[in-house]
Amino acid sequence: MSTPPRFAMRGIRKSFGATVALDGVNFAVSSGEIHALIGENGAGKSTLMKVLSGALQPEAGEMRVDNVPFAPANPMHARQQGVAMVYQELSLAPHLTVAENVRLGMEITRRGVLQKSTMRALVQNALSELDHADIDPNARVGMLPIAEQQIVEIARALAVQCRVLVLDEPTSSLTRADAARLFRAMKRLKKRGLAIVFISHALEEVKEIADRFTVLRDGKTTGSGAVARTPISDLVRLMVGRQIDEFFPRSHRVPGDPLLDLSALSADPLPHSASLVLCRGEVLGIGGLIGAGRTELLRALFGLSPIRKGHIAFAHHTGWARPDQRLAQGMGLLGEDRKDEGLAQAMSVADNLALSRLPRGIVMPKKLHAIARQWITRLNIRTSGPSQPVAALSGGNQQKVALARLLHCDVDCLLLDEPTRGIDIASKADIYRLIDQLATAGKALLLVSSYIPELLGVCDRIAIMRRGHLGTPRPVDQCSEHSLMLEATAQGVAA
Repeated sequence: MSTPPRFAMRGIRKSFGATVALDGVNFAVSSGEIHALIGENGAGKSTLMKVLSGALQPEAGEMRVDNVPFAPANPMHARQQGVAMVYQELSLAPHLTVAENVRLGMEITRRGVLQKSTMRALVQNALSELDHADIDPNARVGMLPIAEQQIVEIARALAVQCRVLVLDEPTSSLTRADAARLFRAMKRLKKRGLAIVFISHALEEVKEIADRFTVLRDGKTTGSGAVARTPISDLVRLMVGRQIDEFFPRSHRVPGDPLLDLSALSADPLPHSASLVLCRGEVLGIGGLIGAGRTELLRALFGLSPIRKGHIAFAHHTGWARPDQRLAQGMGLLGEDRKDEGLAQAMSVADNLALSRLPRGIVMPKKLHAIARQWITRLNIRTSGPSQPVAALSGGNQQKVALARLLHCDVDCLLLDEPTRGIDIASKADIYRLIDQLATAGKALLLVSSYIPELLGVCDRIAIMRRGHLGTPRPVDQCSEHSLMLEATAQGVAA
């Protein structure tokens, strides 16, 4: 007789008004298994896990944990029964200590007195199990780096002796080194017998860490199986419902005249030194570790940070310029933080698209909507219409709106900072296709990315930034994932 799975969900259905988010989904994970739950934004992954964790109540279906009926009334009830979820948006109290956060709602008392030393010891054990004994239980959570805050969230789950752990995009804000450390911790928890659900858009991470996978599309299960025996191309096909033959399309590009020229440029606080020439019709990638100064370079070029010394020439303009001047000159910046810097979340799709280049005279909604519909069609933005608030769109479609705003300004040079971070696979493919089209049309693109396969796939040349210094750009056919990582970590080519 086979051993039942650690948890099983059968025939789960959940609707929001007329929208069917989950349509009879089956999902099960065994003890000692890391199971990847994948799909595009809006496929139903988060909804399914919110049902499992007690945050949402299903309209139909049943759940069992260790073959015992399971119907949590709320997340705390689910945690008490051994099911814990760590959301992408962390839910920690920044003003409390690590120990207080981990035991929040599960405080240990004796005759009404809080047993702080006992709590700290339990928290220290949980942190040690996650290979983070270096985190001080007495430290204020708000003072910790985001990677350590993520570990604190997972420690909260371990503190209740969870049997099922759900991790929703746990690496989205982590460095490569921190992600590797998290994966080592996950493997230790797997050996302990936990059933771990891993939600991620990064299919390379899925291949690295997961044993099995389940794909959701439009609220239904479209496939499952062993990760090791399934190519990434098949995972993509199951997710989007079609074969993406060219994930990194590359048309024939002929670099034109130089458009952006930097010589020994330094800014406050970074970079310390950056030299490059960016031509029309090419994509120049900048790689490197987080904190190396890549984002700061783009911000300095766009006028968001002061230049300290060096030379900068853009088109027919030299020297530093304000952001409004840069936009007028033909340079646009797509920032890393689209929610806080790239978009006005409370405004509509149409308003966001036209915000940087409004029609002259009286601005009529009809005219804005006509403009918006053109870009919605061109960039395949999935929206109910120009009036929909941009906050209601998925991450990938929000990113397309932010890109469309720059293209509506008819910029010649696009500074793209992590343009595909945190978006679904189909939106990534759309953005890669757009980047190729823009370069082929003669636009100049400077692309910052932490994802080396992305740099190798879409760029013509790649430069590595390390500790504020930009290395010499090299043709992509002279680069490899191994050589770029060695250079980024100061073990290879000197910057």
